[in-house]
Amino acid sequence: MAHTSDKPQVAGLVLAAGEGRRLGGRPKALLEHRGRPLVENAVRVLRAGGCRSVHVVLGAAAEEVMRRADLAGCVVAVNPDWAEGMGSSLRVGLASLATGGAGHDAALVSLVDQPGIGAAAVARIVAACDSPSALVSAAYDGRRGHPVLFGARHWEAVAARASGDRGARDYLAEHETEIALVECGDVAEAYDIDTPEDLAHLE
Repeated sequence: MAHTSDKPQVAGLVLAAGEGRRLGGRPKALLEHRGRPLVENAVRVLRAGGCRSVHVVLGAAAEEVMRRADLAGCVVAVNPDWAEGMGSSLRVGLASLATGGAGHDAALVSLVDQPGIGAAAVARIVAACDSPSALVSAAYDGRRGHPVLFGARHWEAVAARASGDRGARDYLAEHETEIALVECGDVAEAYDIDTPEDLAHLE
């Protein structure tokens, strides 16, 4: 994807640290989807959707994920406190972007366990980013969902509020009126792979 000098530069950030507790302790990053680890799908989607670079946060079974998944070209950060929940992984990811994401105006955050969200939805969110102050979220029938884009000016405050499994939920609730909602229900399905029944979504 070509970028112009005045087009905001968006990095992709995949949160892929979960252990898949309700899946019997199968790390979500390693679930098989289309013949490859699920984390590879998440990376591919972000690149195809227009993200300039991709950072990946690993946690549970991080060494095994790095052995089995092709993460070439990605910046990989390992969250030693992954068991604390998504908030700690978001903090690690934003710190990775702050130190290794020079030139990026925004981060588009995606979850590894949502393979129903493809490049078309990512491209819509990227296109809606107009500055480092942007807050953009996908919406499904008008309800906020993933992925979510944070302009760089929000990173420090988002990281400060991220805790437990809530991730950026509290920060987004506090800035509800600033969020640009982009309807994606016609091009994506925002289901999670959380339970054994959900595995039917994988291909």
